[in-house]
Amino acid sequence: MPKNRLKRKKFWDRLLIKNRLVILNENTFEEIFSFKLNIMSVFVTLTLGAIFLISATTILIAFTPLRELIPGYSSSELKKNATVLALKSDSLSKALKKNEIYIKSIQKVLNGELEYAKFSKDSILSSADEVKEAVDLSPSETEIELRKRVKEEENISTATPNGKSQKTKK
Repeated sequence: MPKNRLKRKKFWDRLLIKNRLVILNENTFEEIFSFKLNIMSVFVTLTLGAIFLISATTILIAFTPLRELIPGYSSSELKKNATVLALKSDSLSKALKKNEIYIKSIQKVLNGELEYAKFSKDSILSSADEVKEAVDLSPSETEIELRKRVKEEENISTATPNGKSQKTKK
């Protein structure tokens, strides 16, 4: 047998050798507790204990309010409050814009720049609503040229080593 194989066999034999763990009373030398153990069983027990401890800690932190004590983790109540406050601030900013437009139009009436007959709160508030402009999505000249160049480069890169180009399906 090779030397390495003998060493491996000795190692496994050493792991499985039975040992006795005895706890004695030091004054009377009375045996209080004793175990028959081997190194392998101790190793397996400690490994399973560590796995259990890690998984129990993970579950405890993940599914209880303890996770909020972790730095950088915000509570669900804080997230909900932030969302509500963001919505409120958005609606308040819209109301503020409408009020500013209304005050400016009242100032125009008071300064005589606008007649009272043309002044209406509804018309002012409706003009305050933002009308979104249509966006032109048609390609520009430079974009068309870029598309042509890319298509030409693709045709060149699909050429075979013989110099003939392959037909690509669209």
